[in-house]
Parts: sequence; C-alpha cells; structure tokens
Amino acid sequence: MNRISNLLKNKWIKRSLILAVTVVGFFIVLYFSIYLGAFGKIPTKEELSSIKQEEATEVLDKNGKLIGKYFIYDRQPLEFHDFPKHLIEALIATEDVRFYEHDGIDNVSLLRVFFKSILLQDKSSGGGSTITLQLAKNLFGRKDYAFLSLVINKFKEAIIAKRIEDIYSKNDILTLYFNTVPFSDNTYGVESASQKFFNKTTAELSIPEAATLVGTLKANHYFNPRLNVQRSQERRNVVLHQMYKYDYISEDSLNVYQADTLALNYRSFNHDLGVAPYFREQVKKELSAVLDSLKKPNGEAYDLYKDGLVVYTTLDYDMQVLAEEAMKEHMAKLQADFEASYGKGAPWNSNERLINAAMQNLPIYKKLKAQRFSEETIQDSLAKKRPVELFSWSGDTVKNITLKDSLRHYLKFLNTGMLGIEPSTGAIRTYIGGIDYRFFKYDHVSQSERQVGSTFKPFVYTTAIEDGMKPCTYFSLAEVTYTNYDDWTPSNSGSDDEDPHINYTLEKALSQSVNTIAVKVLDKVGIAKVHEQVKKLGIEKELPHEPSLALGVAEINLKNLTGAYASYVNDSKAVRPYSITKIEDRHGKVIAQFKPKVNTNDAFSDYTREVMLEIMKETVNSGTAARLRSSYGLSNDIAGKTGTTQNNKDGWFVGITPQLVTITWVGNDNHSIGFKTTGLGQGANSALPIFAKFYQKLNADSQFNNITNARFKNPSEAVLEDLNCEPEKRDGFFKRLFGRKKKSRKFE
Repeated sequence: MNRISNLLKNKWIKRSLILAVTVVGFFIVLYFSIYLGAFGKIPTKEELSSIKQEEATEVLDKNGKLIGKYFIYDRQPLEFHDFPKHLIEALIATEDVRFYEHDGIDNVSLLRVFFKSILLQDKSSGGGSTITLQLAKNLFGRKDYAFLSLVINKFKEAIIAKRIEDIYSKNDILTLYFNTVPFSDNTYGVESASQKFFNKTTAELSIPEAATLVGTLKANHYFNPRLNVQRSQERRNVVLHQMYKYDYISEDSLNVYQADTLALNYRSFNHDLGVAPYFREQVKKELSAVLDSLKKPNGEAYDLYKDGLVVYTTLDYDMQVLAEEAMKEHMAKLQADFEASYGKGAPWNSNERLINAAMQNLPIYKKLKAQRFSEETIQDSLAKKRPVELFSWSGDTVKNITLKDSLRHYLKFLNTGMLGIEPSTGAIRTYIGGIDYRFFKYDHVSQSERQVGSTFKPFVYTTAIEDGMKPCTYFSLAEVTYTNYDDWTPSNSGSDDEDPHINYTLEKALSQSVNTIAVKVLDKVGIAKVHEQVKKLGIEKELPHEPSLALGVAEINLKNLTGAYASYVNDSKAVRPYSITKIEDRHGKVIAQFKPKVNTNDAFSDYTREVMLEIMKETVNSGTAARLRSSYGLSNDIAGKTGTTQNNKDGWFVGITPQLVTITWVGNDNHSIGFKTTGLGQGANSALPIFAKFYQKLNADSQFNNITNARFKNPSEAVLEDLNCEPEKRDGFFKRLFGRKKKSRKFE
C-alpha cells in the first residue's frame, strides 16, 4: 500500500494517471453524448426495424429479362434465399470470420487490431470492423466532425450496430448488407453488381465470380474489375485463399479457381449505354406521365428513381440485340460509302453557309447571342479549341478541336430509325431511335417526322381499290403535266429510257414504284378520299392537298406509319404501337396495366387487304425490294415497300411478315444534306439492308422460328382471279401514232 502511495506521489505517474482518467472520462462522456443525440439523432430500434432504402426502378422485356434501370443509386434488393452459399462464405471469410459469434462489435478483433496494428505497427493484422458495423455505415453514412470525425462516426456506428443486432437475425443482417453495400462503378447491392459485371443474377454467380465481387469491397475503385483487371484478379485470389483457410473450399478447388483468368460479361446500365437506350428513354417519358396520375396508398407520389418499381415492357431483348447488330453492320458500311461518294467537296467540309447555319442553331450560340455579345466575340469564343469526344464507326476518339470542327465532324453522319411491332397488338418488339444515343439524343422513332416518299403509295392504291378500282386496271407510264399545279410534271427514275406507250397494272406499278402512275391513281380517286382512308389507318395529322402527296411529300412519324402498315396483316385494323404492359410497386402489387390499342373499325375490306398484300409481296419477289431474295437470300414470307424522297434525302423500307411489321428509315438529320446519288440513297440500298440483315440473324436463331416460319394466309379465289392478268401491255398502233404528244391536264 505504501508502495502505491509512493508511486502516486511521483508527479509524472500522477500526471499520467490523471491524463488517462481524463481521456477515458472524455470518451465516456463523448460516447453518452453521442448516444443521447448531441451529434445527430441515432435511429431508434423502431426506426431501424422499418429500414427503407432507395431502390432502382427495373425495366424488363416481354420475357422478364432486365433491359435497364432508372436510379440515383443503382440498387436491386434480394431476399436471403437468393444468395448462393459460396457468396456468403466468401464475405464472412474475408470481412468478418467471427460474424456468427459476436453481437455487432467483435471485441477479439478489436484487441487484435489494437495490439498488432497500433502497438506493433503490423499492417497485415486486418481491421476490426464487422459486417454489422459496415452495414451501419452503408445505411447512414458518415459526417464530418472536424478532428473527431473518425471517433464520433465509429461510436455512432457501434451504437447502431448493437441495435441492429438486437432486432435482426444474422440472416437478415446479411440480406441488408448485400442489398446496400457499394460495389464498383457506382453500383449498390450485389444483384446490381452481378448483373453489371457478369450479366447474370446473384444466384447464378460462380465461386470465382462471387470472390471477385467480395474482393472489390475492400476498395471498390482500386479493385474495379473493369478498370483494373490484374489487380482485381489478385484480390479475388486473396478472397479465395481466405475461403480455403476457413475450410469453405478445398485446396484443389483453390488451385483451380486461382488459375482461372478473370472474365467479365460487362453490361452497363448507364442511361446512355446498353441495349435499347432510345427505347428506355421513351419509356421513362411515358412512365413520368403515368406516375403523375398515380398515388401510393399513403397519398404520396411515386418516385421513378427511388421507389423500386418494376416496369414490364413489350420489347424483346434478344431480338433488339440482333436489330442493333444489323443496324451497326449496315450503317458503318453505308457511312463509308456516303463519305466516299462526296469526296473532298463534301458539304460538311466546303459549305461555310451550311456550317454557320448549323452553328447558329446550337444552344451555346443562342445563349451568347441572347447575352448581346457581338458576332465577332461569339465567333472568337467558339473558335477556341477544347477536348471533344468524337463518335466514329471505327472507334471513338478525343481530339482538341474547335466547335466548328466538331460540327463538321457530326454533320456528315447518317442516322436511322427502326421500329418492329407485333401487328396484332402494336406491341413494340424492336426500337432503334438512332445510331448511338451517347452522341445523337434525337429519337427518330418517337420524335422525328420525315417525308415518307414512296412508302405512302400503298395508301393511295388502297384507297383506289377500296373505291372499286380493279387491280388489273392499266395506267400509262407516260408523263403528264398538271397545269393547275405550276405545270408540275412528275417523272420516273430512268424515265429517259422509258417507253411512254407501255401500260402497267396497279400491281406492277406499285411493285416497281412508278411515280407517274401513282399520281394518276391519286388523280382518279381524289385527294379527299385518300385523306379519309389515311385517317382510318390511324394517321390523324393534316396531310398536303396536292398531287405530290402520291409521292410521299407528307411528313409522318415512324410510329404512326408502322401502326398503319400493321393493318395489312391484322384483319384490316390499324394499331397504335405501345411499349408498357404493366407497372408493379416494390412489393409486387400491380399499380397500372395497359392493353393494346387496336382500332375497332376496319380500315378497309378484306378484299382490299388481300389485294394490297399480294401486290406488296410482288414488290419483294420481283419489284424494287427484290434484292431481299437475290442478294440476301431471304426465303421468308415477306411483303414490303421501298421509299426514297426528293433529292435522295430519305431512304425507307417497310418489311411486312405475318408476325412482325418492321420499318427502317435512313437519312441525315440536316435536311440540306442528301445522298449524292439515287443508287446510294434509294430505300432499297440505304434502308432495306438493315431489315435484311436483321432477318438473316432472326433466321439463324431458332427461338424466333414462330416469326421466321410464319406464312401469310392464302388470298381468296376472287382476289387471285382479279390479279390474273398480264402485268403490262403496249398501246396499239393508232394510239401510238396519234398519242405521241406530251399530255397536259388539270389535276382534279
């Protein structure tokens, strides 16, 4: 006792004891002040028992396959039974081997860290953070408290961890952890990470894949398997060794797994990347409008980015992939041909007026102009070089260029729109709004209206047949000048070599896309009746009231055009293309459901439908779309129509099969730039090959046999009889002799 008394008289020992007691007292006071909420409210057990995390809205295709997500934090929750056993073992072996023994705070590990890491400076001793402590951090984050931040945050996490352990089972804690832990590439939750890095569900993860994801938790950027493959593989092997160390895998398995090269199947769910980005953006717009009219049971509005909704769509993921492949293959080649056809004198290189007009439409130019800067100042500002990412079919690059140089680069690109629908319902199966959503945000399916060219002609012929005109009615190829429309004289491609005394039936005239006859048929039946017929096909917009309507000067949206063409294989009923079938909340309750929008009234008679389908089949078999047979070897039942607009600005192809109607468009977004030649720009060359390549891919995939093997219904005997005539005939001698003079007349 005297010895202790003497020690306490030593001023250094006394001061050390006072300091120790003070420090301990300080931390005790600090702990209780934190506990009582002095540094922010600590969630109660009641609040922790109803943890609600933000969840991404999932977008699924018609077969339930994940297409994409809308999120602020990319997270998809799972239940405990969804986690494979080896994923849990990888986590426990690496992060918290005593997980099932402690109550949130692992005192044994903390002592090890204190003595080995702090006193002995052994960095290999590991940390003392448990899975539950990490969960507390994941759920509530950390705040900045100046120099005491680490201590205060650790105390708060310890309090929360203890409460979590009191109210949740170990399995529940693991479930919460796996659903909230941050992985690489701004991904939250193991299901999102699994889908992103391996394109599979968590339940399908192999042992090395599970080890890879668990390995990233130590430092999700440093061990990002997409960015740092070698580093991530080494970290994966550490996790595998931990699994071996704690008897979760055998030594033989360890050797096999560690020898495997890390292989990713990366799928980005970035809004600009991945499959069907234009479709996902359009669905998002439609969802926003739908959700504005819905309320949760508690009266709150739904949040598309946080409420974990599940959106079921009509898109076919696998079919969409094939459509995108076909589009890219063709457009890359067409772009090269397009640039080569212009050579050095291309308008995007030599036409300064075109460049300046395009520049003046840019938001940055308009903003500077609105701020009253002079033209010289604006031009100087825009002439500064800056790093710009440039799209190219051979691979994107970043260059230090001016805004005008960037405009020159992007003005040259052809773009495209492609829509494929199920004709009986209007369900959208494929949707391509452009060549690359990252660089070209404008959607050529839902936003664009372009002149439809010769794809309008079938509507004129449909009106005529519905009005009583027989398919074997003959019209002359000869040009006619319409005096009451500024002496307009429509002509045919290659008309210089054309015999004006040849007459075609409606079938041959349409299958060969003859302009002069299309206008004559329109003149015969009347513009008003064509307008009326087109409205029955679901196209409500005002159309031009002039003879050039027969040649497709009307600008029509691709969705409306596709829905109209569906009528030829849908019992004469037009449809409205749609994309969403139902929406569920996070609990699986259906909050909205959508049915096909099919016109209840027939747009035309069965007779008309059968005649038109036979004529458009002939377009493919021997007409302007014959290269589907000759060049691409397609033997499917196909009807179709090519289309090319004035000055080769737009190329179109309509492909009709019994179970799928597909329309493709190709052109330049700047209406001043068309194809250099008709041979290059005609729909049969610019748009048809996308459809052809798409169907080649469908034919090679047995899962689409129900589409590729489908056959058209046989037409009635009456239709076959009415089509049974010579496709062309020549004027008799006297008509040729006295009918050489070029004809002029008024358009009725």
